[in-house]
Amino acid sequence: MKALNAKQAQIDFQFLLNTVQQEPILIQQRGKPVAVVISLAGFEQLQALEDSYWIAQAQQALQEGLIGTRASEQLLKELLNAKD
Repeated sequence: MKALNAKQAQIDFQFLLNTVQQEPILIQQRGKPVAVVISLAGFEQLQALEDSYWIAQAQQALQEGLIGTRASEQLLKELLNAKD
């Protein structure tokens, strides 16, 4: 992962946008890490992983009899901000 200080990222924003398409970029301020910039595709992959995790958790709870189908669906909708 490449690292840029905040001033470099501000000055050469186009470089940041181009580079982040290939790999995440760590942004540092005063030598300390403050943020990571990722591409939209990378963000969507992370969201899909999180969604898969919560789906698996709901399915496990259902199999173990901890919550019912309606409660599980409602929980997933709330967690994923799903819209009908």
